Amino acid sequence: MRNNVLIIGGGPVGLCLSLALAKRGLEVDLVERQDAEALTAPAYDGREIALTEASIRLLQTLGVWTRLPGEAIAPVARAHIMDGADDGFVVDAAALERERLGVLVSNHAIRAAAWQAAAAEPRIRMHAGVAVEQASTDAVSAHVHLADGRELEAALLVAADSRFSETRRGMGIPVHMRDMGMSMLLCRVQHAEANHGTAWEWFGQEQTRALLPLAEHLSSVVLTVPDGEARQLQHLEPEALAGELAARYEGRLGAMSVASTVHRYPLVATWAHRFVGRRFALVGDAAIGMHPVTAHGFNLGLAGVEHLAAAAGDAVQRHGDPAHPSLLARYQRRLRMNSALLFVGTQTVASLFTDQRALARPARHGILHMGRRVPVLRRALAASLVDESLRPGSLPHHLHTAFSVLRPRLGLRRALR
Repeated sequence: MRNNVLIIGGGPVGLCLSLALAKRGLEVDLVERQDAEALTAPAYDGREIALTEASIRLLQTLGVWTRLPGEAIAPVARAHIMDGADDGFVVDAAALERERLGVLVSNHAIRAAAWQAAAAEPRIRMHAGVAVEQASTDAVSAHVHLADGRELEAALLVAADSRFSETRRGMGIPVHMRDMGMSMLLCRVQHAEANHGTAWEWFGQEQTRALLPLAEHLSSVVLTVPDGEARQLQHLEPEALAGELAARYEGRLGAMSVASTVHRYPLVATWAHRFVGRRFALVGDAAIGMHPVTAHGFNLGLAGVEHLAAAAGDAVQRHGDPAHPSLLARYQRRLRMNSALLFVGTQTVASLFTDQRALARPARHGILHMGRRVPVLRRALAASLVDESLRPGSLPHHLHTAFSVLRPRLGLRRALR
């Protein structure tokens, strides 16, 4: 049996999976329709990725983190959540005696660093600038026919080609999809007032507004509005857009100027009915496409990378086959354990905080009131952001974590006020 894996999709998750598998001694073929030039120097695409400490640790292990320029890494010290005119509450890293809740890194910077690391790994063969025409599996191998006529074969096929995965559809795996009827408008803005490392998120008024700190006077705008409205804003002149954004953000960071290109993405959440098949697995957005409100999409993708690489590596050691059914089933089980509650909870939060009906407003205000008045809730939220484990822990681990978060911390009361 050949101990090789074929990955379709050269985004950050696909590249990180190729590195994780190579470190376990597997040979990897990675197919990406974008050409090598675009992968070597990817353009800014508006997306800023919030990384937890666990994700940072994995990127360090894979050799990606050291390839990121220092100026591309922006620490987040606290998060301020509000609903309309409600002041909301603040989740602060100081609650756990940390300097940061996590960091923000632009998606294109992660892609460039991951591509550099993968290109330097001799066990990874890149097939860039070519599309997949057909993918299939049988009892003994996976087969991919490329648009340039080449045929690739591997023991395991992995789809990492977005939440709208053509490979997943071709393999006959259905998906639960929720189209929010909204789009995200993304760009960077310079602003007059300092953000002090705070990520802001406002709900209400038929829009979701977020500002993510990249430098003291530079933030990423994430504005979620109906798609038609997003299209209109995207085509405004920079000065007109800056004025519109400053008004929508209620002047909280002063005058603004647009500091990047402007991007728009439809807001669609997906959940594949199965994450594995015969000699086949889904990873990243191809398995679970998260709503961005909790900023955990890429972190969840990296958790899938760690679980799938571990499963394939163990399968080779135990059975001489990286696609052994029992280990693929273990991957699916662990990823579901990691993601099901987060996925449902994110959908619920997104629905509640974008619901403009009168009955939803008291519920939102009640949640924000609890956040202000209950310090242990803010500690629990902070702990979920700085969690250093990608894998689902044991029951004793969860009990220990719960106790450490909920026990009184008299010396930290001031930080939690």
